Formats: sequence, structure tokens, C-alpha cells
Amino acid sequence: MAVTITMGIQKGGCGKSTTTGILAYLISQKGYKVLAIDMDSQGNLTELLSEQPSNDFMGKSVLEAMQQNNVEEFIVPINGNLDLLPANNFLATFPRWIYTGKTYNGSTIPFKGNPSLILDQTLDSVRDKYDFIVIDTPPSLSEQTTNSLCASEYVVVLFECSNWCYSAIPNFMDSVNGAQEFGNRGTEVLGILRTMNDVRRSDAKAFNELIAEDYPEQIFETIITRKAPTGRLSLYGFNSNNELKSALAQYENFYEELMSRVQSK
Repeated sequence: MAVTITMGIQKGGCGKSTTTGILAYLISQKGYKVLAIDMDSQGNLTELLSEQPSNDFMGKSVLEAMQQNNVEEFIVPINGNLDLLPANNFLATFPRWIYTGKTYNGSTIPFKGNPSLILDQTLDSVRDKYDFIVIDTPPSLSEQTTNSLCASEYVVVLFECSNWCYSAIPNFMDSVNGAQEFGNRGTEVLGILRTMNDVRRSDAKAFNELIAEDYPEQIFETIITRKAPTGRLSLYGFNSNNELKSALAQYENFYEELMSRVQSK
């Protein structure tokens, strides 16, 4: 049965999509079967892993999978161990469908049930086909985020070392607690990953230390710094990329920490 991990924080520019894509890729390279799910209508994870525009997946995305309660029809193979459930900008219509039954193409698919458990229930048919499911979320506290949290056993909180991200942490932790209370997965924070760190800035160093003081038991020791090869990963991808080893190097330590925590649960 798959271990499901959501990557989240309700702030943009924290490296969620890049980190989700890299983590999914690294897990797959270690021999595990992985399903990466894009729950952000920006479709950045989709484009990173598929190396195609997210608009190429119109009518063939996670939105349709949830509306039709059918995951397998919409899975996109990435490599031998990695599959993708893609997203595009029509995922932004997810709340409208939940509450009105109206889809983006004008059809009506009535929804009944708990609006926070749609993804969780949709994934039931494929959980036994994967070792890990890794979910990317939008930079907001939304129905997409709530569904992702309620579908997951674990959450990795992305912390970009800045004041606005620091102020976002308590609200996101409340959302995780809500998923633990109202969902069926016992959702819990696996750890807080410090990302997008600029070693030249003293304020970044201060916020790194502050978040570690506030959450000493949850912080990952790994700190992801800003590196050009990692930033260019969205351009060059995971295939035929001469910079790939350098782009992924610092994430190897994060992977090892994450796997150690999962295995100790």
C-alpha cells in the first residue's frame, strides 16, 4: 500500500513543484514505484516531469480523474518506476464542480459526499499499485490543498527563509491538524524543509535558525540552497541534462532524511 506524502505551504516561490518533482524522481531511481500528482492548476510539476506544456493535458488530467473517479485512465508514464497524474489551468474550476456539479466544459457531473475526501477516495483504486504517492499543492489554502492533505499520511512543509513564509507556517499547520481530525489518514507533519536559501543574506540565516527553534523536532537538517543547475531543471528536465547530478546533489540528503523518518513510523 502506497505511502502518500503532500508537499505544501500556502505561499508561492518556496520550491514546492521543483522539490516534489525531484523527490518523486529520486524515489523512483531507488527502485520504488511512484505516482506524482499535480494538484496545482499552474501545472508546473506536470511540465517539469512530462517536459510538455500543461495545456497538452486538457481533458486528461487529475481533475477528470476525480470527476470520473478513475485514476488509471489519466495516468501518464514518465519512466519505468514513475507515473504522473497531470494538471492544467482547468483544475482551478475544481471548487465550482464540487459545489454546483458544473464542469469547465459545460457538462454536469453531480457530486455527493465529503468535498475534502474526493482525492482520497479517488486514489483508493491505485494505492496498492505504488510504493509512494507524492502530491504537489497550490500556494493557497484551497479545496485542492485540503484534498491533498486529507489523502496523505504525511506532509512535508516547505519553508522559504523569509518573514512572509514564516508567518504562513502556523496557518498551514492548522490545516494539517484539520486533515488529521476530519480525514481518514491520520495526516501528520513528517518535517519542515528549508528551501530557496540564499547563503549571502543574513536575514535568511536568521529565519533558518528561528524556524529550527520553533519546531526543533520537525525540522530537516538539510537546507536547500539556491543553485543555478537546480533552477534550470525546469528548462532542461531530467533527461539528457548535463547538469542533472549537480541539480540533484543536495536533495539526496533530504531524500535520505525523509526515508529514514518514514521507515521509523
